[in-house]
Amino acid sequence: MHKKIYVLLSFVYLGCQSGPKTVSHSGYALGTTYNIQYAPLEADYERVQKGVDSLFFDINKSLSTYLPESDISKINRGDTALVVDHHFKAVFHKANIVWHKSDGYFDPTVGAWVNAYGFGPDKPLKTISAKQRDSLMNITGWAKLSIDKSSRVIKRHPSIYIDFNAIAKGYTVDVIANYLKSLGSQNHLVEIGGEIVALGHSPKTNAAWKIGIDNPLQNEDNRTLQNIQTLTNQALATSGNYRKFRVDESTGEKYVHSINPLNGLPSRSKVLSASVKAPDCMTADAYATALMIMPFNRGKAMIEANPKLAAYWIVSKGRKVEEVFSSRWE
Repeated sequence: MHKKIYVLLSFVYLGCQSGPKTVSHSGYALGTTYNIQYAPLEADYERVQKGVDSLFFDINKSLSTYLPESDISKINRGDTALVVDHHFKAVFHKANIVWHKSDGYFDPTVGAWVNAYGFGPDKPLKTISAKQRDSLMNITGWAKLSIDKSSRVIKRHPSIYIDFNAIAKGYTVDVIANYLKSLGSQNHLVEIGGEIVALGHSPKTNAAWKIGIDNPLQNEDNRTLQNIQTLTNQALATSGNYRKFRVDESTGEKYVHSINPLNGLPSRSKVLSASVKAPDCMTADAYATALMIMPFNRGKAMIEANPKLAAYWIVSKGRKVEEVFSSRWE
């Protein structure tokens, strides 16, 4: 699932001879790119970068399913003695909240279904028998997980596979943003793979940060933006099946497939992307993922019921797309 958000400002590095100064850090982490911008601090560049790298290392060690010796990988292999750290517990707790609020549609154990159906841009959906479906239902379901008083993960079935990719990047954005605040930063932007926290204003313009949301129907050679937002003291996350939609040959309508974690059945969805604003990025990340899976009306009702959330959908409408906004989306 690709997520694209663009920061619509021309940043300048510390040391530029003209215009306000902005310090910039960028690189590759958590399987994607990151971009950090802030007004100059007393802490020098090397110290900040060292701190950021250390945070990436710690979070990867806890939550990365791509590292065989990470805590989550060990738990997925059946380690029942491992004591999880505060990173794991924070993400687990938020996942539990969003699982409840989304009526079970947000479920970090659904990966077994994704693999079984062979989801992908060019792969056909596999047919799964009733017997296979029953087997998969036994090893999926967030309700089958808990953390005990000793900070150990309890799984009702040893083959349950946990994947926090839909929430971990948002959490990491929050951790790095809080790290910058601890160094005295009052104006910064942290972006990892399209998930963003913006504090204060852009040092270059002295105005709110401007964020562009990708048009999900664009091609690789023609970047276009569907929506532009200003952001300050807030987080924004977008989830979308960019360039992984299918086309109904009779109507030309674009659609994506998502899995209903409540029954393991694939369903068509006209929602091509969903963006969520929230006080923190972990929350925005999790709810944006939930909106891609939930039936549209249920997802919209969930957002409207939470006064701290706002959402924006790009929905397939025949051969075009339609924008839908929650009441609190500016």
